[in-house]
Amino acid sequence: MTDPRTSPDTTQSRRFPDWLLPFGLSLLLSLLIVLPFFWLGTASGHDFEFHAASWLDVASEWKQGTLVPRWTSWTNHGFGEPRYIFYPPLSWILGAALTLLVPDSAVPILFIVLLQTFAGLSAYFLLRSLATRRAAILGAAFYVVNPNALLITYIRSDFAEQLACAIFPLLLLAALRLCNLLDDSTRKRSSVVFFAIPFAAVWLSNAPAGVIASYSMALLFAWATLSERSAGPLLRGTAGMALGLGLAAFYLVPAAYEQRWVNIGQALSSGLLPSQNFLFTAIQDPEHTWFNWIASICALSLILILGLAALVSRRFAAPASSLGDPKASRALLLVGTAATVLTLRFTLPLWTYLPKLRFVQFPWRWMSIIALIAACFVAFFLEKRRGWLWFGILLLLAVPLAYFQVQNSWWDDDEMPTLRDALDTGHGFEGTDEYDPQGDDHLDLPLDAPLATILPPDSDDSPVPQAQVQFLRWSAEHKEIRVDSSAEARVALRLLNYPAWRVVVNGKPLSPGRMDDVNQMVIPIGRGSSDIRVDFMRTPDRKVADAISAASALFAALWLSAGRKRPRKEV
Repeated sequence: MTDPRTSPDTTQSRRFPDWLLPFGLSLLLSLLIVLPFFWLGTASGHDFEFHAASWLDVASEWKQGTLVPRWTSWTNHGFGEPRYIFYPPLSWILGAALTLLVPDSAVPILFIVLLQTFAGLSAYFLLRSLATRRAAILGAAFYVVNPNALLITYIRSDFAEQLACAIFPLLLLAALRLCNLLDDSTRKRSSVVFFAIPFAAVWLSNAPAGVIASYSMALLFAWATLSERSAGPLLRGTAGMALGLGLAAFYLVPAAYEQRWVNIGQALSSGLLPSQNFLFTAIQDPEHTWFNWIASICALSLILILGLAALVSRRFAAPASSLGDPKASRALLLVGTAATVLTLRFTLPLWTYLPKLRFVQFPWRWMSIIALIAACFVAFFLEKRRGWLWFGILLLLAVPLAYFQVQNSWWDDDEMPTLRDALDTGHGFEGTDEYDPQGDDHLDLPLDAPLATILPPDSDDSPVPQAQVQFLRWSAEHKEIRVDSSAEARVALRLLNYPAWRVVVNGKPLSPGRMDDVNQMVIPIGRGSSDIRVDFMRTPDRKVADAISAASALFAALWLSAGRKRPRKEV
């Protein structure tokens, strides 16, 4: 019986690795995507400043010796915020590393090229398990230039979500193996670990993408369990998801526990609510409505491509011996249909009551899954004799959509230099509403505040004592200063209060105060010399989280080792 994934092109000489051609094509298409950057400047989308500022800030903290940053140095114009506790680390680690290797202006370009090339290669590995090699290469190429990828590149600048989308194909491949929907030799034992790794990587890239991945994979495992009438897929899937969450626990546990210490509710402020972002929804903000229509057009185009490709692929009616096992196709279509439905307004009750779904914020974000499923069915359709012609048509259709988005983006030659200058001069960057510590409004914080200000001992109109301040150390997570004061006083630091800060004055710990209008840290001192030390400590939740991740990594390693040592049965 002929394997449906074999084709004449698989019999060619193997002088080159199988992945080299899809890698080259993905790289070429990725370079084409960023061509406008070379003559228009940087595409400064909605989230560009947030990500680029994080890259520069993390790189500066690395130079100070802080290898795993938790508190930003320069957000809120130097007052800082606990951004790196709540925002997943993979994207800002990659971006910061690139700032150390190439000029600042080249970082966004290189970031996009790397991610989209990786997206095409990972999509090829998925599609190669489902379709012929030629179809897999072309389907992966479609995934590189799909409308959602163009939207993220030109208008959204959400580099973390772009990273998650590049990992999604590997996650889906591992999930299909766990569900026994692929005809390969991968052992079920090791498949659990190989699913857990990309699942953890998605969560460590982008939290909304992690929620989307969790619901999508849970639906896939539930469907496989029902269709196979076996608890195996559900048990293996649950084990893989639990292990993946355990691997990512060093981020997830503190981010969940310490939400009570920040204004996390601002993540669902006006404009960010799911009810305001269903497809083609209009609100009182014209700019928001216009962008929502652009995102909706991209989502609708992917939905139409998915529907048409599924309709003509013949994967559901054909026997498994000719065009592949229809069980995998049905599972993919189910996931794609569920993602499509969740972009529509009548699903608002699900967004309201399903755990954490509302923190996805934008229903059109589900097009990240729709794009991947559409790539699968495009590959199925391209297995036809003249499939390459249809691929050419799809590629041509991507050009006007890309041009439209390029015309509706914000281009700025000075974006990266401006951010670098803000760091070098000490002016810092704007903060984030949802990461602002409780009791503070970062919009009220003073600009260009000194590192330390001497205040009278009480908040009345008493005179300010004479004092000399010596800065012994001032890094993101460690401050040491010496104050010689002629009388009792208070020292207001350019720093926001947060429970993880430990304040010690002359060897004695104390609880700092705050200003009346903002949550700026204020430390009382006595007459004479006062040695003040402020350190960002590892709180108990972080210690527990690190232990969980370490235990999960050890368990995964032992699991893989045990799987390799299992003797094979003689056939």
